[in-house]
Amino acid sequence: MTDVKADPHRLRNIRKPTPKRHQSTIARPHGLAHGRLVVCHQGDDVIDDNFSHVTETFSHDLRLYQSLQSEVALRPQGDIMTKNIERKVVVITGASSGLGESTARHLATRGATMVLGARRKDRLDLIAKDIRANGGDALAVEVDATKRTQVENLAKAAIDTYGKIDVWVNNAGIMPIAPLAQLRVDEWDRMIDLNIKGVLYGIAAALPYMLKENGGHIINIASVFGIKVFAPGGTVYCATKAAVRSLTEGLRMEFHANKIRTTIISPGAVNSELKESTSDEASSKAVDQLYKAWAIPADSIARAIAYAIEQPSDVDINEIVVRPTVQDF
Repeated sequence: MTDVKADPHRLRNIRKPTPKRHQSTIARPHGLAHGRLVVCHQGDDVIDDNFSHVTETFSHDLRLYQSLQSEVALRPQGDIMTKNIERKVVVITGASSGLGESTARHLATRGATMVLGARRKDRLDLIAKDIRANGGDALAVEVDATKRTQVENLAKAAIDTYGKIDVWVNNAGIMPIAPLAQLRVDEWDRMIDLNIKGVLYGIAAALPYMLKENGGHIINIASVFGIKVFAPGGTVYCATKAAVRSLTEGLRMEFHANKIRTTIISPGAVNSELKESTSDEASSKAVDQLYKAWAIPADSIARAIAYAIEQPSDVDINEIVVRPTVQDF
């Protein structure tokens, strides 16, 4: 394989193919993914830049090259991707702060219609008002993601107001850190109720509408702790986030034929209120120090979510892991 930069000026010195060996030259369009033309050849055969002396065998591929020469930049990625977000109705749980708020604001600037769900309605109202003041569209709905009926009402509000749900982001979650030996069973229950059951309630609320429309996108916020166990301290939290990864992959396997895309977002240390849910004093101090040393802004995750959403409908970004560069796990 020989890589040739997609620049017609660089092709002028390439030798013309000899007729006796023309059958060995194949131009492969799929080699253009990163702004490079990939020419497959055997021996000394290559494609010349005039294309005027190439035999009939090459005619199909040469027409492709000629069209690509007039579009040497390949495709206007920014414009196309922005249009893939515009006018999509995106529902986000846990949208009153941190990752949820940042994602709502970012997607609104990209033209998405936002439906914001969280318990703190006053904060949601302020975010929605701010989005509208900046030319966007947003609806605020009070919801406790551990209550199935409330999550169903969030979906119904989106349908009643905008007629569809294109993307559902299960973002609400908590991370109380403490060694298992402390037997903080109430905190275990709260993590299971929100981090696992809350995700399932979101899936159950959005899925019927997406199946009816034969398409949609469910994005679940997991964690790097769903990939690697942090113990002592994070055992139960890690278990809940590993469950989110398994649920999302199972969801993909069951519904990809219905054109429903699924994405796992696994953040590392990110500035948000998540770190504030630890009640054990020693664990809380350790988490706080880690976040002060490592944490990246919440909009880092917002951009990752936008990247997954903006892809063409036939492209499914199944998992994105976003860590601070300095984070070692």
